[in-house]
Amino acid sequence: MRRVVRQSKFRHVFGQAVKNDQCYDDIRVSRVTWDSSFCAVNPRFVAIIVDASGGGAFLVLPLHKTGRIDKSYPTVCGHTGPVLDIDWCPHNDQVIASGSEDCTVMVWQIPENGLTLSLTEPVVVLEGHSKRVGIVAWHPTARNVLLSAGCDNAIIIWNVGTGEALINLNDMHVDVIYNVSWNRNGSLICTASKDKKVRII
Repeated sequence: MRRVVRQSKFRHVFGQAVKNDQCYDDIRVSRVTWDSSFCAVNPRFVAIIVDASGGGAFLVLPLHKTGRIDKSYPTVCGHTGPVLDIDWCPHNDQVIASGSEDCTVMVWQIPENGLTLSLTEPVVVLEGHSKRVGIVAWHPTARNVLLSAGCDNAIIIWNVGTGEALINLNDMHVDVIYNVSWNRNGSLICTASKDKKVRII
């Protein structure tokens, strides 16, 4: 007799929600209409893009700081428009990049023990996009190399140490770039675009 249901050792495995005191509670996550995960995590901190008046902001919480988060908790708030994407540096757990509707990319240095006051001064501001920046991604193996992609259909690869654009791919995409991903050693990037094409660069 044929089995109707495929046998699987994971078939009866169910996840269990953790208790409230192990969750991050009362965070006003951003409501911007952009396809982003709105959070990023590394071995020390979790960063979450939040609603903010008069610009864009994101929270940076130490992983152990669970429970209810006070509304007055300090934020990273240097952008003049909503933050659309954030990404932690793979080589330094205290460095995070953010892309925003204000057409800029900013790189931030988070204090070792987390934020005690709101952070308004970035380490470097990267300006080169003519429309909002929706994607930021650090190079997986090279230090101080950051990729950004914007609604101007351009991809810029930056030297964060000098603030200069190393490579500008502004004539490769004819429509909005939905996603960009590095390969493991950073020799290739893969992009998905609204023009229904996937490109390996």
